[in-house]
Amino acid sequence: MAEQQLNAPARARHEIRRSPGTNPSGVHQVTEFQDPGYTIVGNHLTQHRSLSGLAIGLAAYIQSLPEGAPVDIRTLAKRFPEGRERIAAALRELETHGYLERVRRRTDDGRLVTLTISYNNPAATRARRARETAADTKRRTAVEPPRPSPGPAPTATPAPEPPHVRPEPPQVRPEPPRVRAEPSPTPPPEPQPHTPAHHAPAAALLANLRRDDPRLLLSVRDIHRLTPPVAAWLERGASPEAVRSALTTGLPPTLRHPAALLAHRLTELLPPPLPTPQPSATPAPPPLQTCDGCERAFRAPAPGRCRDCRHPAAERGAA
Repeated sequence: MAEQQLNAPARARHEIRRSPGTNPSGVHQVTEFQDPGYTIVGNHLTQHRSLSGLAIGLAAYIQSLPEGAPVDIRTLAKRFPEGRERIAAALRELETHGYLERVRRRTDDGRLVTLTISYNNPAATRARRARETAADTKRRTAVEPPRPSPGPAPTATPAPEPPHVRPEPPQVRPEPPRVRAEPSPTPPPEPQPHTPAHHAPAAALLANLRRDDPRLLLSVRDIHRLTPPVAAWLERGASPEAVRSALTTGLPPTLRHPAALLAHRLTELLPPPLPTPQPSATPAPPPLQTCDGCERAFRAPAPGRCRDCRHPAAERGAA
């Protein structure tokens, strides 16, 4: 009887490797080697319980972009199928949870632009800044080493007693008239603001003084003490540049107590309050807002879209 030979090759057996204790119906990861050009994204973002899926995807996409790439709403709407409204809402979610920060700055030609700062790990960034602040405070408040105690004073040999002399009667001298000492003038109190509205920019101004002069590195306690006087300056109409110039101009070559010098200048150079403006018939213009559609600056009482972006939307709705 002839021996049976099979021409068809044996079917390959595929085996899925499972970790012990895993759910057989859950997800199974197939990990391959990544070529150059990949992004590391933390699980704190991909598994965030308060962010939407669109917000998580936009954060991962923004972190994969090179430095200086445009990430405005118009550019993202061209890249992804979601509309501008959903993309704007997702960006606001990332701002709320610290993964994005949009800062408005004015260029040299007077235009308002939006600078977007992306944080791949906001909690780690906050912890690092807290450690740096604590290290600066510890370095400034370090205790000086104790001075060596002086040795025992040498004992003096007793002088020989003088010969006995008959004492003369003491001469009575008239007492000079007593002059009442005038009390020393008390230093003027440090200025205090009426409202705490300017406390945050005042504290930021004091913390940034070390960029103008490294000797003006203030501790957290000094910043808390000097924040109300700086807020009083801002409340009286002084600009932050004017306050910074008053505090950093003409510093002595040797500066031992920067906080005391700043407190003296804030008290002695305090500007007078602005006169009460007369009521005018024209109301004050609404504040500047950033358009959610084209990100141009426009004046409106609440955030939203500018006039150029609202009219096309109204025409499409009517059609």
